[in-house]
Amino acid sequence: MTLDRGWMWRVLLLSSLAVAAVAAQEKQLEADVSDIDEDGKMARRSTSNVWVLSTPHPPPPTQVTYKTPVPTGDVYFAETFDDGTLDSWQLSKTVKGDADDDIAKYDGKWAVEQLKENKVPGDQGLVLKSRAKHHAISAMLNKPFVFKDEPLVIQYEVNFQNGIDCGGAYIKLLTDTGNLNLEQFHDRTPYTLMFGPDKCGEDYKLHFIFRHQNPLNKDMEEKHAKRADVDLKKFYTDKKTHLYTLVLNPDNSYEMLIDQSSVSRGSLLHDVVPPVNPAKEIDDPNDSKPEDWDEKAKIPDPEATKPDDWDEDAPAKIDDPDALKPEGWLDDEPDFVADSTAEKPEDWDEEMDGEWEAPQVPNPACETAPGCGEWKRPQINNPQYKGKWKAPLVDNPNYQGVWKPRKIDNPDYFEDLQPFRMAPFKAVGLELWSMTSDIYFDNFIITSHKEVADRWASDSWGLKKLVASANESICGMFLIAGLCSSTPSKPDSV
Repeated sequence: MTLDRGWMWRVLLLSSLAVAAVAAQEKQLEADVSDIDEDGKMARRSTSNVWVLSTPHPPPPTQVTYKTPVPTGDVYFAETFDDGTLDSWQLSKTVKGDADDDIAKYDGKWAVEQLKENKVPGDQGLVLKSRAKHHAISAMLNKPFVFKDEPLVIQYEVNFQNGIDCGGAYIKLLTDTGNLNLEQFHDRTPYTLMFGPDKCGEDYKLHFIFRHQNPLNKDMEEKHAKRADVDLKKFYTDKKTHLYTLVLNPDNSYEMLIDQSSVSRGSLLHDVVPPVNPAKEIDDPNDSKPEDWDEKAKIPDPEATKPDDWDEDAPAKIDDPDALKPEGWLDDEPDFVADSTAEKPEDWDEEMDGEWEAPQVPNPACETAPGCGEWKRPQINNPQYKGKWKAPLVDNPNYQGVWKPRKIDNPDYFEDLQPFRMAPFKAVGLELWSMTSDIYFDNFIITSHKEVADRWASDSWGLKKLVASANESICGMFLIAGLCSSTPSKPDSV
């Protein structure tokens, strides 16, 4: 058998590039992933191959060593799910308040599993398993978070493994009400703030909502942060694990980040809807516009008169006087004639159906002629047409402007200059509805120190990112030659 020598050279070149890429990735992973903790002790680890290439002689598989991340500072909550259980979490045993009875139960299933793709051996996460069902699960913090003089940092990972049609992956921080019962966690359980991705149709959102108490009447009102400054679509569609971070500071500033890059920042005082503080003055509801108030800025000129030569009856269109009938125009031929080949149906009853007439068809004589029937001049715009005369507009000497009601002091006015000082919270919860299953959550952390969250991300999400990048770059080379295929395995569930 004779082989194309050019094809052989391309395969050899691609194989050499792939081997070089694997070696570089191994060095990078060895530099970024250690199996020894800061105290010099051996940590629990799991080692496995990341790549499966369907080549006759594949390059050496990349080795990945994983250890469960440990917070490097003080935290209020940290969860990796690497123990394979939900022992520290509570499934809701109640029903959703505003749903039909047949779907009101929080009976959506949860599991602890590895990622479907780009899995890191030994790493597991919380997975929402059911579609078109209500899900609710929550866990207590190590200690309540009280908003005083330290920032709040919330961070966790999400992977829409099957994409997302309509559903959310946001979390709620449940208010410390004194009688919080996680078994009764539902959609109306008081929460202090809500954060995370949400999508339906083509509306891609990153929620940050906090509940603010009106100091006058004690009512709670939701405040929504402004939309993200970037297009969020790729984070919902690329089936990769993304890192969501919210930072709130005692000076009322906030910042939302995805994959450690800022996507929105602002102030709790100025960049939320509705605003925290109401207007100092409002329109007087008892004020009304005077009957003689003139709001017309322009009026017809009272001194203008219609010109004598203005013909209001002249038509807008007239026959074109310069038009000529085309040569060969058949004035005496109709556009349609009776079909000479048609025959009266045998079952035609003239008493019931009337006199039979052959159907009309285009006149064959008109096929080569410029036209048939009576020729008429085409219409053109009438140069003498002026239409109905109207007086030109002039400034209204009595114009008083657009009327507005007078302003009065707002009886509901208050000023809260520290909206950061929200209600304390003591639990984290996920209360979700989704039309797509297998939404993956992992590595929750709540702390007051951004550097602690960053290190936690480096030890967890950073490793997932390395593995996904390695898989993408190496397999991409072999796909060019048609030699690479992934072989995903069934994820472990709990």
